Amino acid sequence: MSLEEEFTSQPEEIRWEGRFIAAKTRGRWEYVSRTRNIRAAVILAIEAGHVILVEQFRVPLGKPSIEMPAGLIGDVEGSEDEDAVIAAARELEEETGYRAGRMESLGEFHSSPGMVTESFTMFRAHDLVKVGEGGGTEGEGITVHRVPLAGLDDFLADKRAAGYGIDVRMLMLLGARIPELR
Repeated sequence: MSLEEEFTSQPEEIRWEGRFIAAKTRGRWEYVSRTRNIRAAVILAIEAGHVILVEQFRVPLGKPSIEMPAGLIGDVEGSEDEDAVIAAARELEEETGYRAGRMESLGEFHSSPGMVTESFTMFRAHDLVKVGEGGGTEGEGITVHRVPLAGLDDFLADKRAAGYGIDVRMLMLLGARIPELR
């Protein structure tokens, strides 16, 4: 029996469900999903040769993490039908204090498809204007970093050496070395 046949022949069972996540099984497979089909938006924000990153303590890691600005879509009661581009623009401004003149969708991605059903839509923020300090909402404790693209490798190496977690999406900036990002 192929994995796909095994998947379609087994019912999905919720083993535990909290407010935001659910642990599930399907046959011999265990995985996690967000409740209420909530999705996420991640923002690639580059301004004058600098990438805008955020630092936030992450409880699952037990340490701070360096990440691209991001947030959930439709997670507030009554906003379940929120448009992803609206959520991305809101999260960018809340977390970083930058407002985008235009948001461009780069597509839907899965960061850990062997364990988590969650997907995120990656947005590229264009025409950035600094309108505030950022830092997120109450209790998020976000620190904003405006990092020169030419110094990103060293910035991340220093953070890693200091014990920080580095979000997998940093590979997009480090790996491909897209000419526009140099």
